[in-house]
Amino acid sequence: MTTFEPGFLWGAATSSYQIEGAVAEDGRLPSIWDTFCATPGKVDNGDSGAVAADHYHRYPEDVAIMRELGLGAYRFSVAWPRVQPLGSGAADQRGLDFYRRLVDTLLDNDIQPWPTLYHWDLPQPLEDAGGWPERDTALRFAEYAQIVHEALGDRVAHWTTLNEPWCSAFLGYATGRHAPGRQEPAASIRAAHHLLLGHGLAVQAMPDARVGITLNLSHVTAGSNADGDVDAARRIDGMQNRIFLDPLLLAEYPADVVRDLEPVTGFGFVQEDDLKTIAAPIDFLGVNYYSPMLVGHGTETRPSAYVGSEHVRHLDGGRARTSIGWEIDPRGLLDLLLRLDREYPDVPLYVTENGAAFDDEVHDAGRVAYLDGHVRACADAVSRGVALKGYFAWSLLDNFEWSFGYAQRFGLVHVDYDTQRRTPKDSARWYAGVIRRGGL
Repeated sequence: MTTFEPGFLWGAATSSYQIEGAVAEDGRLPSIWDTFCATPGKVDNGDSGAVAADHYHRYPEDVAIMRELGLGAYRFSVAWPRVQPLGSGAADQRGLDFYRRLVDTLLDNDIQPWPTLYHWDLPQPLEDAGGWPERDTALRFAEYAQIVHEALGDRVAHWTTLNEPWCSAFLGYATGRHAPGRQEPAASIRAAHHLLLGHGLAVQAMPDARVGITLNLSHVTAGSNADGDVDAARRIDGMQNRIFLDPLLLAEYPADVVRDLEPVTGFGFVQEDDLKTIAAPIDFLGVNYYSPMLVGHGTETRPSAYVGSEHVRHLDGGRARTSIGWEIDPRGLLDLLLRLDREYPDVPLYVTENGAAFDDEVHDAGRVAYLDGHVRACADAVSRGVALKGYFAWSLLDNFEWSFGYAQRFGLVHVDYDTQRRTPKDSARWYAGVIRRGGL
């Protein structure tokens, strides 16, 4: 039997726009995702998060499911346009009251609340003013963080500032595959910096809190030992991993990444003391891992989220894939955790998202196998001395999967979107057993 130390935290994760619904209730105004979804052709089947899993009204039922599964923690996100509908100014207490009720219900059921302050739903007025490429958005984010912390800080021990700034910056502003749908590579680099700056300013705004950030990281390897393929792996590792890890943990941007980006943009937007602010000590680093990357040198350029490396090809590693098309490789998670332990300063790690989309209803053997392999990778990392303190499965519920709409199901719990009926899948029962035993 593979077991974890007592105190290892077992949880599940969601995000506000993906599950809450109620997009026009209690003062909430549009986010960039509401606008994006309303733009024809942006989201599969014209879907939106307008209703989603209706968690805004059904959270007591969802918390009861969490308790039944034995979750020790629930990672959710706070909807900025629900708290500050215009992205600035006074808070709407109706929005804060929802999160007060949610947190209280979690605590009443012995479940730790782990709120994330930003999971991609920027208030539309801030995007109208320029969005994350503008420095002012980072300042507004810090103000918002302070508001939420003041409302919930007496009941919340762990805070995450940003979820996956890579997606916000590069899918949102370079390729336009995510909201706000802009295709401006130079602006996407500014967005990445200002997201990091917003994180650092939020840490300052919550001085007595335990604060971290969550990054979507990947184990990147070259398709061969050829120089071009090795350089391709260096480039993609730089733009996927190190462009965020190095400022946060080493107070510097990687020199090779800066050189790669010179044809696109300089870094003149980085002001004095920005990196000091970004590298403020954090209490934990969240790691979101789904799939590895195998890359090689290409001869043609094409639009890419990897700005400055549009010629790089993403190769097929020959592994089994989930229904969303992502290769399955638990070893990649182990290698990633070992690398973080080896190359960066000591900071407690949590796997804050890990999961798989499959075309399933309730019987989901593929998801069980996926989770089993990745939890075993976590156990292997812990046995090798990695300071991994917890694991959050993605996702608690089937939900709105961004540009894929409702076509992809990641949930441990099946949601019938017509009736909103919740049905725990086989993977939920499996995960409950892992939690009960403290391992596999």
